[in-house]
Amino acid sequence: MRVNLQASGLFNPSQLNAWSTAKRKAIRDAVKRGMQSGGLDVRDAARSQMRSAFKVQKASFVSSMQSKVIDKKPERLPALKIGSKIPWLGIHEKGGVVPGNLLIPLLPGRIGPKRFRKVVDGLMRSGNAYFIQKNGLVFLMAENIRENNSQLSRFKRAERTRTGAKRLQRGQEIPIAVLVKSVKLKRRLDLAGSVKRAMPQLIKAIERELAKT
Repeated sequence: MRVNLQASGLFNPSQLNAWSTAKRKAIRDAVKRGMQSGGLDVRDAARSQMRSAFKVQKASFVSSMQSKVIDKKPERLPALKIGSKIPWLGIHEKGGVVPGNLLIPLLPGRIGPKRFRKVVDGLMRSGNAYFIQKNGLVFLMAENIRENNSQLSRFKRAERTRTGAKRLQRGQEIPIAVLVKSVKLKRRLDLAGSVKRAMPQLIKAIERELAKT
């Protein structure tokens, strides 16, 4: 996603080039400082959007959204980059379809992909993972055995909640996940909107630094 700022005066290349080399450098440095300080407001607006769109409890999730000033080309004004290293955030900005055979955990809350893979790997290593077909759907199941207590603890709680049972019997089948061919994701994020709404703070920060030149 790219958001361009357009303004008259110093931001116009023809006007900027009319200044001396020293003055142009001072302007670029002022814009950079303004972006560094004002970029924090833009970053915080994007983080607020993430908090409202997702229920992820880890602080590292929201803090992954960072601001960075890119200033590698002296002939151009700096640019402000707002982004996260979490690869799957992008699809939630526009929505889309994730193809392929996917296992969707049958839990009321979220489980991280690494943790879920560890659960499935543990069940498979013990030979306690198998698929069944029911009502046109394919489910990954496991038996409630002592050997897999650590892997099954969250799924057993989920099964007790679904069925209302106070306890599960040894050897009882526990549904772990449902196998689907694709997942359609609706748009949940409006990062572009949150960034644009924070533009006035960024512009003011740049203007304050320009006033010092």
